[in-house]
Amino acid sequence: MEDSLKSLSKLFTEKLYRIPDYQRGYAWTEKQLMDFWGDLDSLEEDKKHYLGVLTQEQVPEKIYDKWEDDRWIIKYKSYKPYYVVDGQQRLTTAIILIQVIIESLKEEEKDKINFRSASDIKSKYIYDSKDEGISRSYIFGYEKDNPSYEFLKTRIFLEQSDSSETLQETIYTHNLEFAKEFFAENIKKLKLEAKEIIYRKLTQSLLFNIYTISSDIDVFVAFETMNNRGQPLSYLELLKNRLIYLSTKFEDVDDEKNKLRNSINETWKTMYHHLGKNKDKPLDDDIFLSNHSHIYFGKSSKSDNDYFGIDFDLLSSNTIYSGKKRGYYSTYLLEKKFTVKSLIEGKNNKSRSNKSTQETLTVSEIYDYVQNLKQSVGLWYK
Repeated sequence: MEDSLKSLSKLFTEKLYRIPDYQRGYAWTEKQLMDFWGDLDSLEEDKKHYLGVLTQEQVPEKIYDKWEDDRWIIKYKSYKPYYVVDGQQRLTTAIILIQVIIESLKEEEKDKINFRSASDIKSKYIYDSKDEGISRSYIFGYEKDNPSYEFLKTRIFLEQSDSSETLQETIYTHNLEFAKEFFAENIKKLKLEAKEIIYRKLTQSLLFNIYTISSDIDVFVAFETMNNRGQPLSYLELLKNRLIYLSTKFEDVDDEKNKLRNSINETWKTMYHHLGKNKDKPLDDDIFLSNHSHIYFGKSSKSDNDYFGIDFDLLSSNTIYSGKKRGYYSTYLLEKKFTVKSLIEGKNNKSRSNKSTQETLTVSEIYDYVQNLKQSVGLWYK
């Protein structure tokens, strides 16, 4: 943990922040936005407000060296790239509000706020460009294979897309859009002086403790632990993190592991696209996952009704989603089926006796499961 508290302005000094692929998307809704705005609006100008711990992980060189749009700012301007492990909801919210303030200045034909030009603010918090050319290095954003990447860039930052693909919308992109609309409604009520106060408090008075995860800490386990506070992760969000984590533990060749990880990301894109298609009434992801688990895994060949450790006959359509029963399938998926133990014990048993007493989890098994999820969600939406 770094000794001093850091303001948003200090956080965004020669750093790039990326939301890694195992993270969920932007989950804040109106309640959290109202709390954030209320805290900011009511904060006295000479006071500070503690926003908690921001947990980050330095991006390895072998990864950021593939970031074509960002290599120049890392190499020639000495920016350090970090993954946001915990704190992305707060950071994303702050960046959206800054973008709204920048846009409001343009609408009022004002160029400066707090003695800083809109272009300077944009280059500090939104993106920097090389020699004022067409290249863009986004200071904060998602990894490129996340559907929220293009949405944040085009619908929130109002930048042009380099992709020919149709913009995918999910429940997370809907939340991003709502957050921008929420802040736009509040900012447009303010005169320039009041906007300056909000901007100053946002960038100078909201403070974080910074914790950088060291290389000997398992970031996937840390993510599950940290992100189960506050607004809990759904089982579907936890499952994605778990499967990506397991994909890194196999001894298969890198091409196989990379294909599995890409498949997981593509499947979750598809699922969130279908589950969030109806903005007014998105489909519940945990209900989908519970039904899929019931159908995909079925009853054990060893027992008529005890595959999940429960009586399937109790799980009628009226009860499968409720309370205690709804948690059984997640216990099976996250504590029995998709675990590191299922990798290690299967290998150990096999090496001792050439016959495994526990079925070893394989790349192919996870791949088949993930592909079935992808196919099933389209039918579920229909």
